Amino acid sequence: MSLINTAVKPFQAKAFKQGKFIDVTEADLMDKWSVVFFYPADFTFVCPTELEDLADNYAEFQKLGVEIYAVSTDTHFSHKAWHDVSPAIKKIDYVMIGDPTHAICRNFEVLIEDAGLADRGTFVVDSDGIIQIVEVNAGGVGRDAKELLRKIKAAQYVAAHPGEVCPAKWHEGEKTLAPSLDLVGKI
Repeated sequence: MSLINTAVKPFQAKAFKQGKFIDVTEADLMDKWSVVFFYPADFTFVCPTELEDLADNYAEFQKLGVEIYAVSTDTHFSHKAWHDVSPAIKKIDYVMIGDPTHAICRNFEVLIEDAGLADRGTFVVDSDGIIQIVEVNAGGVGRDAKELLRKIKAAQYVAAHPGEVCPAKWHEGEKTLAPSLDLVGKI
């Protein structure tokens, strides 16, 4: 079953953000757009490159009113330790959620049960807490923050402009489509 157009399920977790431990629930995803960014584990190989890419582009996400929540099955303590020693992870100012109970991974259907780790799942959640974009990559395939930004801009545009859709490779400012009977077969 697809999670597209479903509400984020309730959760509560401990997280690390900017030198502090904080509590996070699904309510924190309300009233703004959010990215819930699952990755397999701290102290690994592809994961820090992805998280650093998000950190390097975090200001752009913030300009769009988007908060990032990175999630792995590690604890918030592990996130802090990783932050303290890794040059890539030291750049992170966004929330790093610990999910040692696997509850959040199960809610988003990205738990690799036999490994106790998360798949590389990316979920874009709108300001009403509804999942608008879902992407899951194989463990060895890293994601691109700039492509994620492009998709968020398209999703936000569509949300703000009912009756319009964004075609493939759409970028902000480019022409959109208004589906209608007259458009059928003309693309």
